[in-house]
Amino acid sequence: MQFRRRQLSLAAAIVVAAAATAPAAEIRASPLHQDPMVQEAYQHFYELDYPACVALLTKVQAAHPGDPAATTFLLEARVFEELYRQDLLDTTFYANDGFLSGRHPTPEDPAIRDRIFGLEEQALREADARLDKNPHDVDALYTRGWAKSLRSSYMAMVERSFNAAFHLALQAHSDEAKVLQLDPSYTDAKLVVGTYQYVIGALPWSFKFFLGFAGITGSKTRGMELLHDDFAHGPMTSAEAGTVIALFQRRESRYQEAISVVRSLKAKYPRDFLFCLEEANLRKDAGEGMAAVTAYQSLLAEAAKPSYFPSAHLELAYFGLAEALRGQRHFSEAARNYEQAAWTQGSGAELKRRSLVAAGKARDLNGERAQAIKDYEAAIANGSDTTQAEIARRYLKTPYQGP
Repeated sequence: MQFRRRQLSLAAAIVVAAAATAPAAEIRASPLHQDPMVQEAYQHFYELDYPACVALLTKVQAAHPGDPAATTFLLEARVFEELYRQDLLDTTFYANDGFLSGRHPTPEDPAIRDRIFGLEEQALREADARLDKNPHDVDALYTRGWAKSLRSSYMAMVERSFNAAFHLALQAHSDEAKVLQLDPSYTDAKLVVGTYQYVIGALPWSFKFFLGFAGITGSKTRGMELLHDDFAHGPMTSAEAGTVIALFQRRESRYQEAISVVRSLKAKYPRDFLFCLEEANLRKDAGEGMAAVTAYQSLLAEAAKPSYFPSAHLELAYFGLAEALRGQRHFSEAARNYEQAAWTQGSGAELKRRSLVAAGKARDLNGERAQAIKDYEAAIANGSDTTQAEIARRYLKTPYQGP
């Protein structure tokens, strides 16, 4: 039961192709999204240039006191800035259930946490003040739900407070579902509702039967319809919807469909390092072998060009390259790239541990036992009470010999 609730909380918290449905006659969205400064800020957002994005949205918030949309825009930038800093926006981390079942603590900065939670609480106060005057204020209702979903994402992905994140995500879904009831053309609200529908629908029948007694139901097909509609027409959350679609398709091994979605995102935001990385990740998972290796190598070569990417976390590309090389049984090269991922400046705590354990395994497979031991010991030193440390201790006793 606890594991399944964790499945719900993660996917409901992730708020990280061609249209499947026709657009409504008129698409509604928060009026503030048309502000030129907001548009400029979100261009920086999708280039992963969070400092520039935050600077602009701070000015937007100051220019619109009491507007929950302005506060929530800034909240979104702050949440994703922190997730990216900790390497928690790499979808390989969420492509299987190990994220949910293992111990993957990340170092939480109390000052950053308090700033994020403070912005969320401010957005709720501002939204509630408007809803007290007009319970059918769809802009305020949408903003309240989006703010809750952002805090839920932080709690699940950084704090790993799955139960609390799950309950907050349910509240976010309730707000966004009501938005669509009041105004079906409010397409941005379909991100949270579509994610919820898909996740509930993807659960085993026995668990869905149990949840049905609590009034919690969902449909994978309906969820994907909503997400595709948002991806095609959402004024503010189109890219987020595309990212979620690709993640779900990846988990279902529908790699070519996911690659098509990611390529459309790349075409729109060619300087977004994560979208470029995701195509290489998908090609690796699709079994493209050395073509995937070449994709990672090309990405690293592009990242080496001055100012090509406003922000590039090279450790993620080194890790993906190592995974692709290991899949081709190039164990020595794989180990070197895993180690490069681990020791690249700024590498997140969990990625560092994953990289060091994987490097140790590759060294063992290549007969380099002495170096494998060093990698396992380094993984333990970087978090002794973690799932990766537990794995490392196992292979310190007995060399890794393959799956």
